[in-house]
Amino acid sequence: MSSGQQARAQAAAITPGRQSPVTEAAPADRVRALFGSQRLSPGQRRIAQYMIDHLTEAAFLSITDLAERVGVSQPSVTRFATSLGYSGFPALREALQPIALSAVAGAQETREQIRHNELQAAVDAEIANLESLRRVFADTDRVLDLGRELARSMPLTVLGLRISVSLAEYFAYAARRIHPDVRLVTRGGSVAYDALLQSRAAGGTWVLAYAMPRHANETLAALRAARSTGLRVALITDLTLGPLVDEADVTLTAGTGSRLVFDSYSAPGVLSAAVLQAMADADPERTQVRLEGYEQVAEHHDFFLED
Repeated sequence: MSSGQQARAQAAAITPGRQSPVTEAAPADRVRALFGSQRLSPGQRRIAQYMIDHLTEAAFLSITDLAERVGVSQPSVTRFATSLGYSGFPALREALQPIALSAVAGAQETREQIRHNELQAAVDAEIANLESLRRVFADTDRVLDLGRELARSMPLTVLGLRISVSLAEYFAYAARRIHPDVRLVTRGGSVAYDALLQSRAAGGTWVLAYAMPRHANETLAALRAARSTGLRVALITDLTLGPLVDEADVTLTAGTGSRLVFDSYSAPGVLSAAVLQAMADADPERTQVRLEGYEQVAEHHDFFLED
């Protein structure tokens, strides 16, 4: 008899090739309308794209935080706002805020209401991140293709440094139940390079890397090291542009919540679970055997409380 986890893996199998019609969200259209038909420099296009992709966060970031996330200078953000006809970034941000709120709540809220309940606003921002991810999942082929590639990589290396360690640890912990050789790298520098080199020498073909803000230079160095060894790079991040994305063979994006003092990762967590499901789908027989073995060990050692 299948264990509960086996049954979940089978029931949640991703159906390939099913695409639902996707329409542009009205808030994104409204943001594009703010930008108009202005000729933007490459740096300004990066700012504009970030605001479209991360509307519910960008509308409430300080100029310092926005510049850091996009990878531009603060004066570049100011020039971008003034090129659109605003007196500065605060005026642009004020124009964006009601659009962002309508995206997450379906109705405009006043700035006073925002201040009165920051926790609900943080949840609304995460809901928007999940809605964005849901639109990405309208086409399942990219996730399924990546799952097959990662399932075939022997060994499979999972990399996450600094703030991204927790996501990498979760993925590696779960992936070991369905994959025979998963190697986790959570330290940068020569330690990461040695681990990546050993993985490639052992026959590995892929590394799955996490890069959440603030994005560290050592993560970029690790991705470049992976490519130099011959490994292909799959990247899970919140970015759509930038040097990290340039180093990846496949990039899957999921927004992070930044309304509280520390970021939250609802959408990256769901994206990770989807990639794990795709790996399970890639080799269902191996998945079943490994999950059965895990359940037997767990029952023998009485790991869990009785339901």
